Amino acid sequence: MAKYLKTGKEESAVAEINAQVRAIVETAILDIEKRGDTAVRQMSQKFDNWDRDSYQLTPQEIQACLDSLSDQELKDIEFAQTQVRRFAEHQKAALQDVEVETLPGVILGHKNIPMNSVGCYVPGGKYPMVASAHMSVLTANVAGVKRIVSCAPPYQGKPAAAIVAAQHLAGANEIYALGGIQAVAAMAIGTQSIEPVDMLVGPGNAFVAEAKRQLFGRVGIDLFAGPTETLVIADETVDGEICAVDLLGQAEHGTNSPAILLTTSEKLARDTMAEVERQLTILPTAEVARQSWEEYGQVIVADSYEEMLTLANDIAFEHVQIMTDRDDWFQENMTNYGALFLGPRTNVSYGDKCIGTNHTLPTKKAARFTGGLWVGKFIKTCTYQKVVTDSASAHVGEYCSRLCALEGFSGHGEQANIRVRRYGNRTVEPYSAVQPE
Repeated sequence: MAKYLKTGKEESAVAEINAQVRAIVETAILDIEKRGDTAVRQMSQKFDNWDRDSYQLTPQEIQACLDSLSDQELKDIEFAQTQVRRFAEHQKAALQDVEVETLPGVILGHKNIPMNSVGCYVPGGKYPMVASAHMSVLTANVAGVKRIVSCAPPYQGKPAAAIVAAQHLAGANEIYALGGIQAVAAMAIGTQSIEPVDMLVGPGNAFVAEAKRQLFGRVGIDLFAGPTETLVIADETVDGEICAVDLLGQAEHGTNSPAILLTTSEKLARDTMAEVERQLTILPTAEVARQSWEEYGQVIVADSYEEMLTLANDIAFEHVQIMTDRDDWFQENMTNYGALFLGPRTNVSYGDKCIGTNHTLPTKKAARFTGGLWVGKFIKTCTYQKVVTDSASAHVGEYCSRLCALEGFSGHGEQANIRVRRYGNRTVEPYSAVQPE
């Protein structure tokens, strides 16, 4: 049985925090529904200390952001976007339209249709999350979305130049310096100055994630997301230093970002815990990472690789870093995860920033039923059918008529019956469905 050397907050405490967030978000959304731009402006002033005549950036402002970056910074953004674009293009190529004649004269198919409009949220209040622009805006662009709206909060009192550059280079049609609940709700609901979108994507803090959850149904969303999660699965093929780096590298995201070490080696577990403490004395983001580690970090020692696999699938975390002597075995057998990072040569940061896979991934056990953001999320697979011969219509119609009668649907049945009469020259009485007792 697994031994827990360290655990995080009790679930009841987390649930209480979540309830508070839900209430705040619900009130904010109702206010934006009622007052539109006025509510958005007041929230931007309150939460971001930010106000301007229009939150949409002008072409001149966008160009000024581009001009403020060095050649190397622009090249680095372009490198990351090239990798993301290449992988997204390969993913899109795997999506094929289908058309097949399933019976003589009966043709069925599906067509892959991009969304008409999406709203991309790029976090940037604490850190300017440049990479999130690639993951959402660029991927939507590759998918063929017609209108891409992108919002990011101001950073240090002005639009974040690197984020704006990434949004622009990725293909955003409208760029707003707007953050938080107000940005997400404005894109979904629409205001006097912002046309609503059909879908919301992108990561964010607890309030942004909750806003997306509450708006789901009115618009589509990419996935249910919460704080960044990292699970490191390791054995004695690696050491405590690298495990600690990979845990703290994600714990710095926020004060509620869970990071878990799962190992078969108690020695590695204790070495890693000691290394975490050492690194927290020198890490520039230690204030955030320490609180996250102390309140949400866990260290678990399992009896076997099979037990690690079972626990990992139950944990179902967003990021899973695997550093063992059987990485391929985990890849073949793991079923619940957002993304895998296999072997010590790769790491979550590569995926977050530039390797090419998408970093918007499921959290809070959503990996049990969904993968992460990818080009296919921006595409609807819609079916169609056509019947091209009289005999085919009459043939299918006879089956349909009897099945409608079995269910008691007279109107449905008559849709079939009229075709049997017209195209099959057969006598079928109108509304002949037998009502079930």
